[in-house]
Amino acid sequence: MPQSTMIEKTCTVTRKGQTTLPLAMRQALGVADGGKVRLRLDAGRVVIEPGHNEHTDPAIEAFLGLLATDIAAGHGAVDLPDDLASALAAARREVEVDLDEPIEGETSL
Repeated sequence: MPQSTMIEKTCTVTRKGQTTLPLAMRQALGVADGGKVRLRLDAGRVVIEPGHNEHTDPAIEAFLGLLATDIAAGHGAVDLPDDLASALAAARREVEVDLDEPIEGETSL
């Protein structure tokens, strides 16, 4: 959405604190039905942003669906082959990791 675009609507807040995000705003934010938004109070203003809590990559979604189907069907994971398990354990011993050490540089989760 271009920075100069302005949409202004008045919404009613119910007794339960609920309101409806107008269609024009949902469309401008790219938030589909069932989507999530993130609200932030900033200097007396409420800022509403698209909530990107879940990954929406179709390939990942399809893969996760296959995993869910396998798990539901009772297909369990099997042990790693001994040589692969040994190689992974050896590699782990060669790398020193401090989980409490701060991460440097730009990160994205």
